[in-house]
Amino acid sequence: MRLKDILRQKGSDVVTIAPGATVHDAVVKMNKHRIGALVVRGEDGEVAGIISERDVLRMCGERCALLENQKLEEDPCPMLVSDIMSTDLVVGVPDDKIDYAMGIMTNNRVRHLPIMEGQDLVGMVSIGDVVRAHLTEKTYENRMLKDYIQGVLR
Repeated sequence: MRLKDILRQKGSDVVTIAPGATVHDAVVKMNKHRIGALVVRGEDGEVAGIISERDVLRMCGERCALLENQKLEEDPCPMLVSDIMSTDLVVGVPDDKIDYAMGIMTNNRVRHLPIMEGQDLVGMVSIGDVVRAHLTEKTYENRMLKDYIQGVLR
């Protein structure tokens, strides 16, 4: 199974955000869509980075004093997406096998993988998507092998 198979099943829509949006805007958008990361697109539409729950937590941990002094009603979070987004992206391509994707996600400690075709963003998969596809594939293979063995032994 390949990443394009996952995208075919789950769809290729990717929720994005602008680098000039606030971190609060990013959190609201992630909560609204029940996702853990947003692809950051620059004004030219190019992929500029990714912001994840982990980036938000890291920012909170490093800059707590700044956040503690803010009045929530006035400005929930003065930081911009561009201040905390990851720009050194780990990406996949549609023809990558899911085992390879699992490996690069694990080795790079990322839970969201933008899928690129050249410079075009064609989708995004999460570690959950990849594990689910892997499990489905292995369950199917296991069933086929059992059916084969039972057929041979009859």
